[in-house]
Amino acid sequence: MIEFVDVSMCYQDKRVLGPVTGTIREGGITSLIGPNGAGKSTLMTIIGRLVEPTTGTVTVGGLDVRTTKSQELAKHVSILRQENHITARLTVRELVGFGRFPHCRGRLTPDDVRHVDEAMDFLNLGPLADRYLDQLSGGQRQRAFVAMVLAQDTKYVLLDEPLNNLDMKHAVLMMRQLRRAADKLGKTIVLVIHDVNIAAAYSDDIVALRDGLIVTGGSADEIMRDEVLTDVFDTPVTVHSIHGQPTAVYAC
Repeated sequence: MIEFVDVSMCYQDKRVLGPVTGTIREGGITSLIGPNGAGKSTLMTIIGRLVEPTTGTVTVGGLDVRTTKSQELAKHVSILRQENHITARLTVRELVGFGRFPHCRGRLTPDDVRHVDEAMDFLNLGPLADRYLDQLSGGQRQRAFVAMVLAQDTKYVLLDEPLNNLDMKHAVLMMRQLRRAADKLGKTIVLVIHDVNIAAAYSDDIVALRDGLIVTGGSADEIMRDEVLTDVFDTPVTVHSIHGQPTAVYAC
C-alpha cells in the first residue's frame, strides 16, 4: 500500500500541491486524473522520490520514501517520468537493460538478461531490440521506456502519462499489458493519465485532483458521473454507457 500524509509542494511562494493525505491500495491499477496543473505529476514524483516534498511523509510498502536507501527503494518502486531525454545513442535492449541497474549495478547476469527479454516481449519490442532509439517513432520509444521500468521488476510501478505518443491501437495494447501485469504479476500500478475513458476502462480506482488538492476518489462507476467530471475538469461532461462501459463525452 502507498500512504501519503500532509504532503505538499511549494515553489518559492507558490503552492502546487497539497496538503494532501490518502492511500493507494495494494494491487491493481490506480489512475490519477485531473486538468493540467492539478498536481498529478507532482504527487507521483514525490511518491517515487524524484523530488522531496515541502511537507509530509510518504510510505510505499511500509518503506519511508524519504529515509530508505536509494538502492533498496529502487528494488521496490520504479517510475517513468513524463519527459525522458537521453543523449547517449542507445539500442532498445541497452535502454531496457538500465532497468536492471538496482539489481546488478550495470553487470547483467543471466537472470537480468531474462528480465530484459521478458520486458521487451511484454511490449512486443523484440523486433526492435537492436534498433537505436533515434531510429524509432515517438510511440516506439515510449514503449521502450515503459519496458525499462517493467524490467526493474518492482512491486510498485509508477507511470506518468505512459500513453504519450501512442496511437489508439498501441494505447489499448499498452493498457491491456499493464492490466495483465497487475492481474498476473501482482503489480501495484499507478498512472497519471489524461484520457478518462481509458482510465475508466482499465483502472480499479481513480483519484481526481484539481488545483493541487484531491477532489474525490473511488471506483470507475463512482467517478464517471456527469457532475463529478464536470466539477473536476470545469467543463460540461456527459457520461454515457456504451457497450456497458461508462464513456465521457465532452467535445460538444
